[in-house]
Amino acid sequence: MHWKLVIDAADPHRQAAFWAAALDYTVEDHSTLIANLLAGGAVTPDQITEVDGRHAWLTLAAVRHPEDAHDPTSDTGLGRRILFQRVPEPKQGKNRLHLDLHPGPDARAATVTRLTALGAVTLREVTEPGGSWTVMQDPEGNEFCVH
Repeated sequence: MHWKLVIDAADPHRQAAFWAAALDYTVEDHSTLIANLLAGGAVTPDQITEVDGRHAWLTLAAVRHPEDAHDPTSDTGLGRRILFQRVPEPKQGKNRLHLDLHPGPDARAATVTRLTALGAVTLREVTEPGGSWTVMQDPEGNEFCVH
């Protein structure tokens, strides 16, 4: 079974770029699939946009682990994958689900610095008997932790 985590977003392409850089994932390139669908009349130009000089879905963007299998025609990941979908309403309240990044205790500070440069914000440092971590927000305010 392959799966994907779907995250609502105001700007799915910005979120995909952030999380691809944060996780060392690959942004999926759906341009060949989109070109074929456009040529066949299955999609219309108002359903697409251009990102980094190539066709992309207007309301969707995805990232995948670079070592996982993917469909060569659509570049869709068949393993660890995150799909960002545009929604009209802003984020409201605390996440019910979040990602934990584990770069290792010696790499946490450098990872937090790198993610901040990518657009993340540090919310707080947590130290408890079970461990310590940094709580952050991605560019759209979704919380995640760096352990």
